[in-house]
Amino acid sequence: MSTTNEMTEGATLPQIFHFALPLLGGNLLQQTYSLVDAAIVGKFLGINALASVGASSSVIFLILGFCNGCCGGFGIPVAQKFGARDYSTMRRMIWTGIKLSMGMSIALMIATALLCESILQWMRTPEMIFDGAYIYLLITFIGIPCTFLYNLLSSIIRALGDSKTPFWFLLFSTILNIVLDLFCILIMGWGVAGAAIATLIAQGVSAILCFFYMQRHFYILRSTADERKYKQRYANTLLYIGVPMGLQFSITAIGSIMLQSANNALGTACVAAFTAAMRIKMFCMCPLETLGIAMATFAGQNYGAGKPKRVWQGVKSAWLMMIMYSIVIGIVLWIGSEFFALMFIDSSETEIIRDTALFLHISVSFYPVLGTLCILRYTIQGVGYTGLSMLSGVSEMIARVLVSLFAVPSFGYMAVCFGDPTAWVFAVAFLVPAFIWVYKRIKVVNNRMVIV
Repeated sequence: MSTTNEMTEGATLPQIFHFALPLLGGNLLQQTYSLVDAAIVGKFLGINALASVGASSSVIFLILGFCNGCCGGFGIPVAQKFGARDYSTMRRMIWTGIKLSMGMSIALMIATALLCESILQWMRTPEMIFDGAYIYLLITFIGIPCTFLYNLLSSIIRALGDSKTPFWFLLFSTILNIVLDLFCILIMGWGVAGAAIATLIAQGVSAILCFFYMQRHFYILRSTADERKYKQRYANTLLYIGVPMGLQFSITAIGSIMLQSANNALGTACVAAFTAAMRIKMFCMCPLETLGIAMATFAGQNYGAGKPKRVWQGVKSAWLMMIMYSIVIGIVLWIGSEFFALMFIDSSETEIIRDTALFLHISVSFYPVLGTLCILRYTIQGVGYTGLSMLSGVSEMIARVLVSLFAVPSFGYMAVCFGDPTAWVFAVAFLVPAFIWVYKRIKVVNNRMVIV
């Protein structure tokens, strides 16, 4: 029988650390999807195929980021009701969220599949990689319902304080993805399409298994027929929190699309270097993202339990862990970036390897800023102020657009390397005063509740 975990009592640092460890494993496994796709495609199909996979990565982040953001937002009211021990309302929200997410994901799948070609044309995708990029993007969009369902179920389970169960399903999915990658690309000869098909099947199987497992093993989720009915008032609550979180990812991705579009115009070599560097960067930033996700659940439970001071204690504990990791990963990437680039790129492509290393050196230097961004943004989301986190995404978008329009035409690939760090600085400049305001506000609200 799987267990839940309340984080409203006890020392904050070990609680957050132990909750975050399975999350970290899960995030690393998710990035392994991308690493495996890119490594197999780059090594066995060549640089043009690797560029095809990477040419639309920011568009994929825009759409799937919206899905994942909504799912994370749907989990916040669940965490708050769990912290308040209002389990019946919690189950009603869960079932309403499942039905709502299926409708949203199918609508997104149809709309994005129809717009694939136009999107790639707007992004100035090089002609020699256009067909490969189109088929990869199309298959990825067809898999949106699978991605949506898995992330929603994982968010619900994490809201109950269990970060281990989603990890085991993701481990299974990753292994299946690797096997299917090799089968579809090397044996079936499906090329870039094979990489997308492998990921779609792996995520779909994982989502279905996760659904049946949580219904069987989580006693607290066993519901009555009435609790399984769709309730519009719960849907409104979920949408109020989830949509701003989804939009925050999408708004951020708009800036990334602008940046990638500017980079695409620099040629296939820059696209390949950008693709390899982004895969490595996303993998290495997983612990920072993980701390943020852990803080969303931690903050949500403690806010629901009426303990705002523990929210601030959690932020301090998470920030300490983040600084320690940033120092370690900074040393690793400054020394080994070219070695990591060889996972995707043949050793004869010396210019692309140098450009990959340059991107990583600049990016990792700003990881403390990125870590602060993740911790504050997710904490603000966890206590329900998702509109403010969305505005931090607007700050990121503005920064990337400015870099794309004014810096890349003048400074080329070097400006591309500074695109993300500039966006992180803009976002943190907004989030620090936003968090101070939110923390003061939740303390006032809690004091009023205590008086009443």
